[in-house]
Formats: sequence, structure tokens, C-alpha cells
Amino acid sequence: MYTLKIKKLNKEAILPNFAHKGDAGMDLYSVEDVVIPSGESRLIKTGISLELPKMTEAQVRPRSGLALKNSITVLNTPGTIDEGYRGEVGVILINHGKEDFTVTKHMKIAQMVLKPIYEVNIVEANELSDSERGIGGFGSTGV
Repeated sequence: MYTLKIKKLNKEAILPNFAHKGDAGMDLYSVEDVVIPSGESRLIKTGISLELPKMTEAQVRPRSGLALKNSITVLNTPGTIDEGYRGEVGVILINHGKEDFTVTKHMKIAQMVLKPIYEVNIVEANELSDSERGIGGFGSTGV
């Protein structure tokens, strides 16, 4: 089991947590009230910073309920938090809805999933090996 260290930068911050046993994502919470006008985005503060386990990243993903009911999603989904980042976790939310949306303090605004990362050796190659798929992409498998 990994250990995720979390520092509260705001006394009203809520630590990320899993809603149910076995969930992949832990909920992230706002520490502020923010209005997101229709068609616009805002950076929402969580009031926390992280020390991720070695060789992991945190991915910030949308909450399905906010997306379905309010057309609110994470703009740069999935947002990536690198292992070495120690600043405040912020979530860029965008309002695709027709009405302004109000984020309230302590509202669940996104979910965060920890994922392993792999160190790779990057080398330039003149040729790549063949594969069954080849260069097919962007709709190459049909509609």
C-alpha cells in the first residue's frame, strides 16, 4: 500500500477521500465560493498540497454527476499532478451549461486518481517495427 501525504494549506480544507471501498478516485473539495459563468472556466482552489508516492502521478478527473446534471467538467482532463509538485492543488472547471454555476465551499468538484509512471529511455529511431494496426488512426476502424 502506498502513502499519500496531504498538507492542509487552508484550515477549512477537506482531505481527499474515497466515497466507497474500492473506488478508483478520491473526491476533491473546494475551499471557496466561485461563480463560473456559462461558457467560461475558473481555477478552483482545494486548500491542499500533496507529497505523492515515488513514481506516481495524480490525475484530476471530472465528476460524472456534475457533468451530467450541470455540464461542469475539468477543462484539461485529466489534469496531471507530477510527483515533485508541492504547490496547492487547483482544479480548472469549465461550465458548458447555459446557466451560471456556483461552486460552494466544501463542494465535491473533481476526483483524483493515483497512477504509476514509468521511467523510459527516449531514443531517436530511423525505423519502427511493423504492427497489425500500422499507421491507421482517426476513424480507421470504421464508424
